[in-house]
Amino acid sequence: QVQLVESGGGLVQAGGSLKLSCAASGRTFRSYTVGWFRQVPGKDRVFVAAISWSGDTTYLYYADSGKGRFTISRDNAKNTVLLQMNSLKPEDTAVYYCAAGETVFLTTVQAMGSTGYRYWGQGTQVTVAS
Repeated sequence: QVQLVESGGGLVQAGGSLKLSCAASGRTFRSYTVGWFRQVPGKDRVFVAAISWSGDTTYLYYADSGKGRFTISRDNAKNTVLLQMNSLKPEDTAVYYCAAGETVFLTTVQAMGSTGYRYWGQGTQVTVAS
């Protein structure tokens, strides 16, 4: 069993930055995918970014909404995946969820599907004020 805990959310002005963290416990990430999704009230959860790795090979995936602004990375020593978000916009306001699964995705389309993730965190609120 894997437990995921998100942190780093908060209130920021448009144009500002936040770094979200997804800390995993219960199992060490070896060959895995960890993704970030976000959800606003009344709408479906949507893909933000993902990182897949197997051995020394790492794949990064981004939704169009975050390309050039968001960077996903992992800290092996801390068993943590980070999402650095820059140039934030009011439309980035949402609850951000971390998700993980044993499948290593090879395409963005695969990474975008929420059904490919087995474990989910509780979410962290990100609010971007205009």
